This record gives sequence, C-alpha cells and structure tokens, in this order.
Amino acid sequence: MDFTIDPTHEDIRQAVRAMCKAFPDEYWMEHDASHEFPWEFYNAVAKAGWLGLTIPEEYGGGGLGVTEAAIVEQEIAASGAGMGGCSAVHIGIFGFEPIIHHGSEDLKRRFLPRVITGELHTSFAVTEPDAGTDTSNISTFGKKVDGGWLVSGKKVWITKALEAERMLLLCRTSPRDPSAKRMAGMTLMFAEMDPAKVQIRPIPKMGRNAVDTNELFIDELFVADEDVVGEVGGGFKAILGGLNAERVIAANAALGIGKAALRRGTQYAKEREVFGRPIGKNQGIAFQLAEAKIRIEAAEAVLQKATWMVDQGLPCGAEANMAKFLCAEAGFYAADVALQVHGGFGYGKEFHVERYFREARLMRIAPISQEMILNYVSEHVLGLPRSY
Repeated sequence: MDFTIDPTHEDIRQAVRAMCKAFPDEYWMEHDASHEFPWEFYNAVAKAGWLGLTIPEEYGGGGLGVTEAAIVEQEIAASGAGMGGCSAVHIGIFGFEPIIHHGSEDLKRRFLPRVITGELHTSFAVTEPDAGTDTSNISTFGKKVDGGWLVSGKKVWITKALEAERMLLLCRTSPRDPSAKRMAGMTLMFAEMDPAKVQIRPIPKMGRNAVDTNELFIDELFVADEDVVGEVGGGFKAILGGLNAERVIAANAALGIGKAALRRGTQYAKEREVFGRPIGKNQGIAFQLAEAKIRIEAAEAVLQKATWMVDQGLPCGAEANMAKFLCAEAGFYAADVALQVHGGFGYGKEFHVERYFREARLMRIAPISQEMILNYVSEHVLGLPRSY
C-alpha cells in the first residue's frame, strides 16, 4: 500500500466537499425533523456525476472502484449529512454490484444508464421480520408461472421503498432443504415496486429520518423471467460478492460521522468558556477529544487496508469485517464525546451533535451488527466452533 496522496482521490474529496457546502447541518436538521426525502441533495449528487460511480463506462458509469465510492460516502457523512445523506444516494453510488456482476446484458442495458442520471430509484429487499440476519431462513417465496414468477411475503427495514421504482428482491424459489446447503434455493430478482401488489408501511425510528425505512407486504407480485439477476437458485451468490465492499463503504460512512462530530466537539471546546477559560483547556475535555481522534485514525488505517484489498480482488472477509467494527466503534465514540463536550447544549438540536449521536449509533447495528462481526472473527479467523 502507498500512503502518499493520490491526486485523483484528492480531487474527489475536494469536489464532494464543495458540493456538500450547499447542504449545511441546518438542511439535514430540517429534513430529519420533517421526515422529508432530501431531493435537492439527491439531485445535486446526480448532477455532479457521483451516481453510477462504480458502473462500467460502457453503460455510461464512472468505471471506478470501491475505494472511490467509499471516499464519496465518507465525505458526504463528514460534511454533517451523516446517514441521511449517505442513505439517500448509497444504492446509486454503490448498490448495483449484483446486476453489474451477475445480471444479463439485457438487464444491464435496460437499467444501468438510468441509475447514472438519477432517474431510477431502487431499494434492496433482503431482510425479513422472522429471519433477521439469518438470511437462509427467509420465507418470501416465488412461484413459477408462465413468463416469470409470482412472489409473496414480507420484508422489513427496506430503505427508500417510498421512492423506489424497483427493488433487488431476494426470495426463495424452492423450499428450504435440510440436506442441501443453507443458502441454496434463493433467487435474486429486480422486481417492480408495484403499488397494487406491494403495501409499504413506514417504520417510525430513532434517527436517519430524512430517508424512509419500511415494511413491505408483497402479495403475488409478478416478476418477469428477464428480471431475474443471475441464476435461479443462485441468489445468495449474486449478493455475496458485494458484502465485503458493503462493509467497507458502511465503515467509511461511520467514520465520516465521527469526523463531523469531532470537528464540532473540538470547535466548541475552543470557543466555550466556563470559569473564565475555554473548556478545551481542561484535560478532562481535551483528553476525550484526543482519544476520539486516535480511535478514528487507527480505524481508518485498518479501513484503508480492507478497501485496497477489495479493489485488488483479494480475499478480505476478515479485514472488511474488522474495519467495519472498528469504524462503527470509533464513529460512535466520537459522537458520544462531542455530545458530552457540549454538555446540556449537546442534548439540544441547535448544535447538531445529537443527530450525529443517533446516526452513529445505527452503524453499530447496520448493515451488520457488531455481534455478528465478532461471530465471524471468532469462527473464521480464530477457528473457534460456530456459535449460531
């Protein structure tokens, strides 16, 4: 790895920072309070050309890698947009990997160019109420009919379903066979979000309220054969290849929130005076901020290694998972410290750190919980017996 500054990466950082200046903390506070989707921000990202960053150039995309997509998401989060900003554009920046790597040429030609313009909004529909992180236990089922499939079932924690035209929908197309591999029999489909067949119910939640999160109730939704992604029965394989990259990009978002929180906490410690002196002069304050900085830097070093390995096509399940774990912890610690440094004002909305705190807490749960990462490391790295 080379830690010298990459001119292209620095150009990306500066361009994203310049774009985000038009969307200050007050913008995100208002959208968090109103629960309104940040259309102005989404359109600005599309206009700047960041959507479709990893889509191959032959379909009009940027043809860049996970490293570049991760830089964009970290800078968005670090601007103060947090997960409200990242979640609004994440699938457009990096979410079509299953179609890029497993979709038919027809599927790519029909949909990938529309991602880049910002016209096509999509959700990722995998998680179910009775399965959680046990993806092998999903029950949403696709029944074969002439020309396609009729899909019925339930999904939960589905982001942007209210805006989405289509969804990457994972379902079973054959019953679970105890004698077969746990993930066999699942198929990935690029299904229409047909309002006549899909009932969407928003979930009230603690944070990231600028972007909707939903339950889906699917009743005999027709999906054409040509909208199947990859092989029938090979759906888990179609989503598996992008999991390490997803960990890395989520880690960057978590780190970005931590950097935004640390920036505000440090500035407040310099300006706030109590007992005739800036509170940052007190080691009880200064040491917390210094530790937050150290944790962020250490987590980012591990994250850079994992990101590099993803783009090199190297096996990196351990590195990607550990990077996500460390960045989620570092981001939340920085947000917690920033809130504490602000004292009572930190609990109010005016200084924005309470929103960082709520959104940083999410990253210890999603897209995979810290506990599941520890399961992975204990089993696949340390060689301990499987615990789940």
